[in-house]
Amino acid sequence: MIDVVEFGLGQELYAMDIQLAREIVEMMPITHIPRAQDYIAGIMNLRGEITTVVDLKRLILIPGEPGGNQKIIVLVAEAAGGSNLGIIVDDVHSVIQVAEEDIELMDEGISSGVHAFVKGIIKLAKDEDDRKPGDARSQQGTGLILWIDIKRILDDLVQKSQV
Repeated sequence: MIDVVEFGLGQELYAMDIQLAREIVEMMPITHIPRAQDYIAGIMNLRGEITTVVDLKRLILIPGEPGGNQKIIVLVAEAAGGSNLGIIVDDVHSVIQVAEEDIELMDEGISSGVHAFVKGIIKLAKDEDDRKPGDARSQQGTGLILWIDIKRILDDLVQKSQV
């Protein structure tokens, strides 16, 4: 079994490895940084620690307005190269355990292009997919979650910034 944090961005469901998440906090005031990349929302003071906040939707180029229930997933320092970093998502749905047989891993050939940061596709079990009306996850209807490689996304950003 693999533990992941399931969250929404736009109209799609995504997941990331739970061990990369230090905590999930409600949206709080963010100080914008002049001339920063557009995906950097700014910085926040999280219990005395200055934390850089990245808008994940802008970073991975998902169109749409911010969700009404935005959260910040604060990453463990090791995932962010030793930095304090949080990512904004439209909503956090839950922490779920996924059986390995319910994950279709992306092979290098497929994932080298547009899907470079998708680790795999999680297929929701039947009972998890039957949701009550109004549940955000019942609106997607696909029963699929994109399992993204946050560490790889951040490593790529670091490489690009050093060029």
